[in-house]
Amino acid sequence: MDEALLRTLAPAVIGILVRRGADFAAAEDAVQDALIEAVCVWPDDLPRDAKGWLVTVAWRKFLDAARADASRRHREERVEEEPPPGPGEVVDDTLQLYFLCAHPSLTPVSAVALTLRAVGGLTTRQIARAYLVPEATMAQRISRAKRTVSGVRFNQPGDVATVLRVLYLVFNEGYSGDVDLAGEAIRLTRQLAARTRHEEVAGLLALMLLHHARRPARTGSDGRLVPLAEQDRGLWNTRMIAEGVDVLQAALARDRLGEFQAQAAIAALHADAHKVEETDWVQIVEWYDELVRLTGSPVARLNRAVALGEADGPHAGLAALAELDSALPRHTAAAAYLHERAGDLSAAARLYAEAARAAPNLPERDHLTRQAARLNVRLRGRARDAPGER
Repeated sequence: MDEALLRTLAPAVIGILVRRGADFAAAEDAVQDALIEAVCVWPDDLPRDAKGWLVTVAWRKFLDAARADASRRHREERVEEEPPPGPGEVVDDTLQLYFLCAHPSLTPVSAVALTLRAVGGLTTRQIARAYLVPEATMAQRISRAKRTVSGVRFNQPGDVATVLRVLYLVFNEGYSGDVDLAGEAIRLTRQLAARTRHEEVAGLLALMLLHHARRPARTGSDGRLVPLAEQDRGLWNTRMIAEGVDVLQAALARDRLGEFQAQAAIAALHADAHKVEETDWVQIVEWYDELVRLTGSPVARLNRAVALGEADGPHAGLAALAELDSALPRHTAAAAYLHERAGDLSAAARLYAEAARAAPNLPERDHLTRQAARLNVRLRGRARDAPGER
């Protein structure tokens, strides 16, 4: 069973059902039922037209549900005639579905969860794990979101800023999660950029391209996470970096700075350094100042503290970090790194171990655990070599 094919076809089939008259929640339920039937039938009888098969079966599922529900009798008059089987319409409604899922009536968290579930193909369990909440809690959140958008007309646009936020978070989930959504997020952001001259759309596209260009170097051959400073920069996609820089420069030239443009500028400065020693940390700190001014984000302040530790020394970074809430995600990991840079290996080893226990995903936890182990080995070596220990 080609699960990647099913995941690719699902958004298009949902869009077709919605354009034929189904509300979003009913269309998503019908497509999920059709996917389940595909899993059972396709291994023994693979259809020649997979998309057409899914459209036909999903539409039949929708009709069955509509007929069974007395409260939807009024819809039966519009959908009495079942469409004949055949190839599905060649229309990409995925971006339109993002606008529907990112409707302003939804909270950002609900919008992202609904998008990941209905368009991205993640299971409720995977989304719950990403948000560190029980699966039942996430299921209720998604159900409420589906009910909220059920009455929204398919051609009623959502908020562009919300769509950008959802695309950004979907990209990040695909970048670090167990389902690859990063490439799809870039494709959809390209579509959106082609439709509008919105500076922040261009900024987000540039940011995605610059981050995605480093992807081949982010993990080792054994699957281990490779920090930016240790990455083999020869593996970076220079063509994608050049495209990202061009898109960013065009956006910045319009002189309407936004947070995605600022983040992309920071990523571009990292990409511009052929060696980690050549990184322009002073400019990076200045761009973080702009990002903090634009957003007031505690995460931006945390990253600024780390950058300041590179530009002005680890003690300056630790002083900036001390002004932030220690409960902030990755605060402990940042403190560990800066303590190591300052030469306090004992504190750094303890903080790396503490950060590992709170890590949001397995690769990050393994990386932080190895960092703690590495420093503990050095500390034991120092103890053995100290006077009076021989």
